Amino acid sequence: MTSKRVLHAEWAPQSAVMLTWPHPGTDWARMMNEVEPVFLAIAKAVLRFEHLLISCEFVARLQQLDRELNDWAESNNLPGRVITVPAPADDTWARDHGPITVETTDGPALLDFRFNSWGGKFTWEKDDALNQHLANARVFGEHPMQPVDFVLEGGSIESDGEGTILTTSECLLTPSRNPSMDRSNIEQLLSELLGAERILWLNHGYLAGDDTDSHIDTLARFCAPDHICYVACPDVADEHYSALAAMEEELQEFHQKNGSPYKLTALPWPDAIHDEDGERLPATYANFLIINGAVLLPVYDVPQDQEAIRIMGDIFPDREIVPINCRPLIHQHGSLHCVTMQIPAGVVTL
Repeated sequence: MTSKRVLHAEWAPQSAVMLTWPHPGTDWARMMNEVEPVFLAIAKAVLRFEHLLISCEFVARLQQLDRELNDWAESNNLPGRVITVPAPADDTWARDHGPITVETTDGPALLDFRFNSWGGKFTWEKDDALNQHLANARVFGEHPMQPVDFVLEGGSIESDGEGTILTTSECLLTPSRNPSMDRSNIEQLLSELLGAERILWLNHGYLAGDDTDSHIDTLARFCAPDHICYVACPDVADEHYSALAAMEEELQEFHQKNGSPYKLTALPWPDAIHDEDGERLPATYANFLIINGAVLLPVYDVPQDQEAIRIMGDIFPDREIVPINCRPLIHQHGSLHCVTMQIPAGVVTL
């Protein structure tokens, strides 16, 4: 008989947030001057509330970061919160290659799911091996790292901490991830590994410029066990309108375990942002990160930012809302939540 497992909600107490730092060997090479300040802003925001775990392939840069961030933390009376580990990486999307931690009757267990770059879209071998590098560096102490022969990205699942998982069929059922598994097989596996008692599948939802096949963390997020916020597009002329309206209808039909409908909050729709080639980029306010005592909110230097900050303050009145300009991040088709992975309390200690 397997032990009881719980995939904590993001608002549960945390020990650290993981960042995989950009380097010139990644697709960020031409944008290092623009993207590193975003990572630094995220790093310093995290350090105000909890530990920070940084890995980087370029050891010299990692040593600089260690000094810079430790000095900053010391000057802000936050000593001893920075952990750095040299490790190869293809890219920076810690949400998707980082470990997914579950609570078991024997304590926290870190699950090392396979990562294949969203169905083989890009190079992934270094990212897929990264968690083992971290485990070998003992940053997770004695907590076991369990390899799982199943492709799953952290951005593709949302947990309410009470046995309900929210996800999208577009992502989890894509044949390029786990071709031998159907919906029933996947539900059974998520039940065994993550303690999922029920799975809410969204069959609609879309963001132009998204490489992930509709990750849930760009579309809809649990804010509490009874509350979901989601991306809504009010412009009928926008290419997203139909898919997101259909997603909204699906959310309205979902019910909690007690049979009550969810409280739903629509997030603002940011003005369209395009790259230099005219490609629309996936800006979304749903890609926030909940940490101890705060919510790190991606903003994009558009008029809707202020409304997003206000709404997030209403959703999380007991947490500080920390806006971070993530416009550079969306040029590689992700945002704030995508580059971070929280590690629950009791796992990372110094």
